[in-house]
Amino acid sequence: MKYANIKYHDIANGLGVRTSLFVSGCTHRCQGCFNQIAWDFDYGEEFTENTIKEILESCKPAYISGLTLLGGEPAEPCNQRALLPLLRRFKEQFPSKNIWCYSGYIYEQDLLSREGRAHCEVTDEFLSYIDILVDGEFKQEFYDIGLKFRGSSNQRILKIHEEGCPELIIE
Repeated sequence: MKYANIKYHDIANGLGVRTSLFVSGCTHRCQGCFNQIAWDFDYGEEFTENTIKEILESCKPAYISGLTLLGGEPAEPCNQRALLPLLRRFKEQFPSKNIWCYSGYIYEQDLLSREGRAHCEVTDEFLSYIDILVDGEFKQEFYDIGLKFRGSSNQRILKIHEEGCPELIIE
């Protein structure tokens, strides 16, 4: 996997101060996407063990609330597989911090369902580490600058529960 960017001390992509990893690769190709350069799976830097160490190190300070995954598309099956070692280690080292994930895929239909477009052999474990999922493709016709933590009103902010029943967070 490659990644487009890492933002340290990010306050735009989740609650609190966070480290945000922008992965490369996305098949949605949403019109009006803010990060079209990250659609290409070959764009950016190689995601390595050293990258994981740097991200984990950046999350050590108490003022860091957690980690955010966005892109590109973190829930593309190949990206899910590559992100698992980071997610496992993050939750081991920082059990009280949270993980936000932005995905154009719909939670129940594309990720949770075994027949879903993005469901693969690691999806259940991948989702088990996600605390907050912002799901749904960005839709230009529903763009609203006043929305917090999402670009279009069709997107949902979901608190993921262990039993797989999401709680919609309304702002």
